[in-house]
Amino acid sequence: MLVDSHCHLEYKGLVEEQDAVLDRARAAGIGAFLNISTKRSEWDQVIATAHRATDVYASVGIHPHNADDHQDLTEDALFEATQDPRVIGIGETGLDYFYEHSDREAQKRLFRLHIAVARRTGLPLIIHTRDAEDDTLEILGDEMGKGGFAALIHCFTASAEFGEKVLEMGLSISLSGIVTFKNAKDLQAVARTVPEDRLLVETDSPFLAPVPHRGKTCEPGFVRDTASFLAELRGEKLEDLAARTTDNFYALFSKAVRP
Repeated sequence: MLVDSHCHLEYKGLVEEQDAVLDRARAAGIGAFLNISTKRSEWDQVIATAHRATDVYASVGIHPHNADDHQDLTEDALFEATQDPRVIGIGETGLDYFYEHSDREAQKRLFRLHIAVARRTGLPLIIHTRDAEDDTLEILGDEMGKGGFAALIHCFTASAEFGEKVLEMGLSISLSGIVTFKNAKDLQAVARTVPEDRLLVETDSPFLAPVPHRGKTCEPGFVRDTASFLAELRGEKLEDLAARTTDNFYALFSKAVRP
Protein backbone atom coordinates (compact mmCIF):
# COMPACT_ATOMS: atom_id res chain seq x y z
CA MET A 1 0.00 0.00 0.00
CA LEU A 2 1.01 3.58 -0.67
CA VAL A 3 -0.32 6.86 0.68
CA ASP A 4 -0.70 10.10 -1.27
CA SER A 5 0.28 12.49 1.50
CA HIS A 6 -0.67 15.65 -0.40
CA CYS A 7 -3.38 16.09 -3.02
CA HIS A 8 -6.04 18.67 -3.88
CA LEU A 9 -9.17 16.64 -4.61
CA GLU A 10 -11.39 19.74 -4.75
CA TYR A 11 -9.37 21.38 -7.53
CA LYS A 12 -10.39 21.59 -11.17
CA GLY A 13 -9.26 18.49 -13.01
CA LEU A 14 -10.06 16.16 -10.10
CA VAL A 15 -13.27 17.40 -8.48
CA GLU A 16 -15.35 16.88 -11.64
CA GLU A 17 -14.84 13.11 -11.39
CA GLN A 18 -13.62 12.78 -7.83
CA ASP A 19 -15.09 9.32 -7.20
CA ALA A 20 -13.55 7.90 -10.37
CA VAL A 21 -10.19 9.51 -9.56
CA LEU A 22 -10.19 7.90 -6.13
CA ASP A 23 -11.27 4.53 -7.51
CA ARG A 24 -8.42 4.57 -10.04
CA ALA A 25 -5.97 5.35 -7.25
CA ARG A 26 -7.33 2.58 -5.05
CA ALA A 27 -6.96 0.14 -7.94
CA ALA A 28 -3.30 1.21 -8.15
CA GLY A 29 -2.81 0.31 -4.49
CA ILE A 30 -3.18 3.73 -2.90
CA GLY A 31 -4.70 3.17 0.52
CA ALA A 32 -5.07 6.68 1.93
CA PHE A 33 -5.16 10.29 0.78
CA LEU A 34 -4.56 13.61 2.52
CA ASN A 35 -6.76 16.25 0.88
CA ILE A 36 -5.11 19.64 1.39
CA SER A 37 -6.81 23.02 1.77
CA THR A 38 -5.23 26.31 0.75
CA LYS A 39 -7.84 28.87 1.83
CA ARG A 40 -10.61 29.11 4.37
CA SER A 41 -13.40 28.79 1.81
CA GLU A 42 -12.16 25.26 1.03
CA TRP A 43 -12.24 23.93 4.58
CA ASP A 44 -15.84 22.75 4.60
CA GLN A 45 -15.42 21.02 1.25
CA VAL A 46 -12.23 19.11 2.08
CA ILE A 47 -13.69 18.04 5.42
CA ALA A 48 -16.93 16.91 3.76
CA THR A 49 -14.98 14.76 1.30
CA ALA A 50 -13.08 13.20 4.18
CA HIS A 51 -16.32 12.35 5.95
CA ARG A 52 -17.73 10.81 2.77
CA ALA A 53 -14.69 8.65 1.94
CA THR A 54 -13.16 6.78 4.85
CA ASP A 55 -9.68 6.60 3.25
CA VAL A 56 -9.52 10.38 2.67
CA TYR A 57 -8.32 12.78 5.37
CA ALA A 58 -8.32 16.58 5.45
CA SER A 59 -6.03 19.45 6.37
CA VAL A 60 -6.99 23.02 7.21
CA GLY A 61 -4.77 25.95 6.44
CA ILE A 62 -3.92 28.97 4.30
CA HIS A 63 -1.41 28.77 1.44
CA PRO A 64 1.10 31.65 1.42
CA HIS A 65 -0.32 32.77 -1.93
CA ASN A 66 -3.58 33.54 -0.11
CA ALA A 67 -2.10 35.26 2.96
CA ASP A 68 -3.21 38.76 1.99
CA ASP A 69 -6.84 37.63 1.91
CA HIS A 70 -6.70 36.00 5.37
CA GLN A 71 -5.17 38.59 7.65
CA ASP A 72 -8.29 38.46 9.81
CA LEU A 73 -7.80 34.74 10.54
CA THR A 74 -7.37 34.10 14.24
CA GLU A 75 -5.56 31.32 16.02
CA ASP A 76 -8.82 30.26 17.66
CA ALA A 77 -10.62 29.98 14.33
CA LEU A 78 -7.93 27.73 12.90
CA PHE A 79 -7.83 25.72 16.12
CA GLU A 80 -11.59 25.19 16.01
CA ALA A 81 -11.38 23.82 12.47
CA THR A 82 -8.77 21.28 13.54
CA GLN A 83 -11.19 19.73 16.02
CA ASP A 84 -13.08 17.85 13.32
CA PRO A 85 -12.13 14.16 13.61
CA ARG A 86 -11.20 13.94 9.93
CA VAL A 87 -8.69 16.82 10.11
CA ILE A 88 -5.24 15.33 10.69
CA GLY A 89 -2.88 18.15 9.64
CA ILE A 90 -2.47 21.92 9.49
CA GLY A 91 -1.68 23.61 6.21
CA GLU A 92 -0.51 24.00 3.74
CA THR A 93 1.23 27.06 5.05
CA GLY A 94 4.65 28.63 4.71
CA LEU A 95 6.43 31.15 2.53
CA ASP A 96 6.55 31.66 -1.23
CA TYR A 97 8.76 34.44 -2.54
CA PHE A 98 8.82 33.14 -6.12
CA TYR A 99 5.42 34.48 -7.17
CA GLU A 100 4.99 37.13 -4.45
CA HIS A 101 1.19 36.74 -4.59
CA SER A 102 1.00 37.98 -0.99
CA ASP A 103 3.01 40.41 1.11
CA ARG A 104 5.99 38.73 2.77
CA GLU A 105 5.13 40.02 6.22
CA ALA A 106 1.56 38.76 5.82
CA GLN A 107 2.93 35.34 4.89
CA LYS A 108 5.23 35.29 7.91
CA ARG A 109 2.45 36.25 10.32
CA LEU A 110 0.16 33.49 9.11
CA PHE A 111 3.01 30.96 9.06
CA ARG A 112 3.65 31.66 12.74
CA LEU A 113 -0.09 31.47 13.49
CA HIS A 114 -0.24 27.99 11.91
CA ILE A 115 2.79 26.92 13.93
CA ALA A 116 1.12 28.09 17.14
CA VAL A 117 -1.92 25.96 16.35
CA ALA A 118 0.27 22.98 15.46
CA ARG A 119 1.96 23.30 18.84
CA ARG A 120 -1.42 23.71 20.58
CA THR A 121 -3.06 20.70 18.90
CA GLY A 122 -0.13 18.35 18.38
CA LEU A 123 -1.10 18.05 14.71
CA PRO A 124 1.72 18.18 12.15
CA LEU A 125 2.35 21.23 10.01
CA ILE A 126 2.39 20.92 6.20
CA ILE A 127 4.92 23.47 4.94
CA HIS A 128 5.23 25.01 1.48
CA THR A 129 8.46 26.91 0.88
CA ARG A 130 9.74 28.35 -2.40
CA ASP A 131 12.62 30.80 -2.81
CA ALA A 132 12.35 31.52 0.91
CA GLU A 133 14.82 29.16 2.54
CA ASP A 134 16.47 31.65 4.88
CA ASP A 135 13.24 33.08 6.27
CA THR A 136 11.67 29.63 6.55
CA LEU A 137 14.63 28.38 8.58
CA GLU A 138 14.66 31.51 10.72
CA ILE A 139 10.97 31.16 11.60
CA LEU A 140 11.22 27.42 12.20
CA GLY A 141 14.22 27.87 14.46
CA ASP A 142 12.64 30.71 16.39
CA GLU A 143 9.36 28.85 16.85
CA MET A 144 11.08 25.61 17.82
CA GLY A 145 12.67 27.60 20.63
CA LYS A 146 9.18 28.30 21.99
CA GLY A 147 8.24 24.62 22.01
CA GLY A 148 8.47 21.68 19.66
CA PHE A 149 6.03 20.75 16.91
CA ALA A 150 5.89 18.18 14.14
CA ALA A 151 6.23 19.34 10.56
CA LEU A 152 6.70 18.22 6.97
CA ILE A 153 8.27 20.04 4.04
CA HIS A 154 5.90 19.10 1.24
CA CYS A 155 6.90 18.86 -2.43
CA PHE A 156 10.53 19.31 -1.46
CA THR A 157 12.57 21.16 -4.12
CA ALA A 158 14.93 23.14 -1.90
CA SER A 159 18.72 22.93 -1.58
CA ALA A 160 20.62 20.08 0.02
CA GLU A 161 21.72 22.47 2.77
CA PHE A 162 18.12 23.39 3.55
CA GLY A 163 17.23 19.72 3.60
CA GLU A 164 19.99 18.94 6.07
CA LYS A 165 18.89 21.75 8.38
CA VAL A 166 15.20 20.82 8.46
CA LEU A 167 16.09 17.18 9.04
CA GLU A 168 18.27 18.28 11.96
CA MET A 169 15.20 20.06 13.35
CA GLY A 170 13.29 16.78 13.22
CA LEU A 171 11.13 17.56 10.19
CA SER A 172 10.14 15.08 7.48
CA ILE A 173 10.41 15.52 3.71
CA SER A 174 7.82 14.62 1.08
CA LEU A 175 8.76 14.16 -2.56
CA SER A 176 6.45 14.72 -5.51
CA GLY A 177 6.60 13.86 -9.20
CA ILE A 178 9.18 16.60 -9.71
CA VAL A 179 11.85 14.14 -8.57
CA THR A 180 11.18 12.08 -11.73
CA PHE A 181 11.90 14.98 -14.09
CA LYS A 182 15.08 14.71 -16.18
CA ASN A 183 16.32 18.15 -15.11
CA ALA A 184 15.88 17.41 -11.37
CA LYS A 185 19.39 16.06 -10.79
CA ASP A 186 20.04 18.13 -7.65
CA LEU A 187 16.72 17.04 -6.17
CA GLN A 188 17.47 13.43 -7.04
CA ALA A 189 20.77 13.69 -5.17
CA VAL A 190 18.92 14.90 -2.09
CA ALA A 191 16.29 12.18 -2.50
CA ARG A 192 18.95 9.49 -2.27
CA THR A 193 20.01 10.72 1.17
CA VAL A 194 16.74 11.40 3.00
CA PRO A 195 16.64 9.04 6.02
CA GLU A 196 14.19 6.23 5.46
CA ASP A 197 12.16 7.17 8.54
CA ARG A 198 11.65 10.78 7.36
CA LEU A 199 10.53 10.18 3.78
CA LEU A 200 6.99 10.54 2.41
CA VAL A 201 5.61 10.61 -1.13
CA GLU A 202 2.88 12.73 -2.67
CA THR A 203 1.39 13.91 -5.94
CA ASP A 204 0.33 17.51 -5.23
CA SER A 205 -2.32 16.58 -7.81
CA PRO A 206 -3.73 17.94 -10.04
CA PHE A 207 -0.26 19.47 -10.53
CA LEU A 208 3.20 18.07 -11.27
CA ALA A 209 2.37 14.76 -12.92
CA PRO A 210 5.41 12.46 -12.75
CA VAL A 211 7.07 10.74 -15.66
CA PRO A 212 5.53 9.00 -17.65
CA HIS A 213 2.44 11.21 -17.24
CA ARG A 214 4.01 14.64 -17.77
CA GLY A 215 1.64 17.04 -19.47
CA LYS A 216 -1.43 15.29 -18.10
CA THR A 217 -3.63 16.19 -15.15
CA CYS A 218 -1.94 14.59 -12.17
CA GLU A 219 -3.99 12.09 -10.17
CA PRO A 220 -3.38 10.56 -6.72
CA GLY A 221 -2.82 7.17 -8.33
CA PHE A 222 0.33 8.53 -9.97
CA VAL A 223 2.06 8.49 -6.58
CA ARG A 224 2.96 4.89 -7.46
CA ASP A 225 5.07 6.15 -10.38
CA THR A 226 6.93 8.55 -8.10
CA ALA A 227 7.46 5.81 -5.52
CA SER A 228 8.72 3.41 -8.20
CA PHE A 229 11.21 5.99 -9.44
CA LEU A 230 12.37 6.74 -5.90
CA ALA A 231 12.82 3.08 -5.07
CA GLU A 232 15.06 2.59 -8.10
CA LEU A 233 16.92 5.82 -7.37
CA ARG A 234 17.62 4.72 -3.79
CA GLY A 235 18.40 1.12 -4.71
CA GLU A 236 15.40 -0.27 -2.85
CA LYS A 237 12.47 -2.52 -3.63
CA LEU A 238 9.22 -0.72 -4.31
CA GLU A 239 7.36 -2.75 -1.70
CA ASP A 240 9.92 -1.77 0.94
CA LEU A 241 9.76 1.93 0.11
CA ALA A 242 5.96 1.77 0.00
CA ALA A 243 5.83 0.14 3.42
CA ARG A 244 8.24 2.63 4.98
CA THR A 245 6.63 5.75 3.53
CA THR A 246 3.23 4.47 4.64
CA ASP A 247 4.57 3.82 8.14
CA ASN A 248 6.04 7.32 8.15
CA PHE A 249 2.73 8.86 7.13
CA TYR A 250 0.83 7.24 9.96
CA ALA A 251 3.59 8.02 12.45
CA LEU A 252 3.57 11.71 11.51
CA PHE A 253 -0.19 12.08 11.00
CA SER A 254 -1.01 10.06 14.08
CA LYS A 255 -4.63 11.20 14.20
CA ALA A 256 -5.30 9.11 11.07
CA VAL A 257 -6.66 5.62 11.71
CA ARG A 258 -4.62 3.02 9.90
CA PRO A 259 -6.76 0.36 8.19
